[in-house]
Parts: sequence; C-alpha cells; structure tokens
Amino acid sequence: MSSTAKQKILIVDDEPDILELIEYNLKKEGYQVFLARNGQEAVAEAKKALPDLIVLDIMMPKMDGIEACRIMRTMPEFKNTFMVFLTARSEEYSEIAGFNVGADDYIAKPIKPRALVSRINAILRRNAPAEDVVDNKLEIGDLVIDREAYLVYKNGVKVVLAKKEFELLYLLASKPGKVYTREVILKNIWEDSVVVTNRTIDVHIRKLREKLGDDCVATVKGVGYKFEA
Repeated sequence: MSSTAKQKILIVDDEPDILELIEYNLKKEGYQVFLARNGQEAVAEAKKALPDLIVLDIMMPKMDGIEACRIMRTMPEFKNTFMVFLTARSEEYSEIAGFNVGADDYIAKPIKPRALVSRINAILRRNAPAEDVVDNKLEIGDLVIDREAYLVYKNGVKVVLAKKEFELLYLLASKPGKVYTREVILKNIWEDSVVVTNRTIDVHIRKLREKLGDDCVATVKGVGYKFEA
C-alpha cells in the first residue's frame, strides 16, 4: 500500500469532469479523496474530513475559493492544513489574493494529471522541514545549514553569513517551496525589537543571493519569498 494512503485531500471545483479526473488520479496514488462543488460545501466537508491538503478552484458559485480559504484559515483545525488554488485564472491579482488569505501554493489550469499529482506530492512533503535534518542541521542539495554553529556550507565550502542573514536563510530553507510573506519574515527574524522596513528584507535577500546564488531564493511578486530546493 502506498505511503500516501492515510493522507486526505479535499478537491473543490464546480466542474464535475475536473473533480472526477483529479479524484481518479489521486486515488491511484493512494490518497483518500473528498469532493466539494463550491466554497460552502468545501467548508462543511473540510470540517468533517479534516484533510491534510485542500485544492480549491477560485471561481465557483455560492462561495468562491478565496473566501472559503479565508474562512477556513480562521479555524484552529485548519491552521496547518495545506491550501492550494487550482484555477484557470492567471491574473497576478488573483494569485496575490490567494496568498494573502493563506494559500500555500497556486497551480494554473490546464495541468496534466500526472504533473498535478507530482505537485501535490511535493507540497505534502513540506511537512518535513527539509530533505534531511540531523542535530539542527538542514541538508538541502549542495547546502548544509548548521543552526547551532551558525555555519553554512555550499558544496563543502564555508559561506560566511551575518546573523540575520543566517536566520532568514534558515527560516526560508526550513520549508522549501513555502512562500513567506514580508510580515511573517519580519515577525520571525526581527520581532518587535527594532524598527525595520521592507527595504531591510530586500537587502538581506540580495546578500543571500550574492553569497549562495541567485536561484536559492525566489521572489513571489507582491507576496514575499520562498526557498528553492
């Protein structure tokens, strides 16, 4: 039996053909799959099923995906549930709106079923902090991040980072692919002890890219940043 068998996914879309296609492919992968046809049904079904991941279309009758996500994010039982938008709308504003209400990812239609399953597998793997965590060390690709010693190695070569640069890197790398908003970054790295601006974050991101490569941290326009594994 697949290791995914105990993981539950709620698919929310008002198009029956899409529901059927996604359900079929996810069940083949070993997931438990639940279905809803609009945002209202999504909230009700999620309360009963308590899924690990919810895939939401945006444009739906009765209640759209943005509103459904916003409502569920206010409920304690969905604090750590992955929320992903699957929609044909590719406008930048709808992507930003999705992240602003607590979405973890955004997948544009059309997408081939196997590609969708791969994306969902990758998203659910984010439950693990990184590829490998041993004694407060993150090992991701050619990077080793030692939290206790505040040291970073790339391809075995030590990279010197300032304290805040290190803390920012560790935060982003602890969940590769997860988008961190500027507000979350400020709260976790600088807290309320000093007055900082968005410019402060931008400078630290630029320094990380200079020291580790431009592709280590991606910008999600209008939202924040994510670590690229």
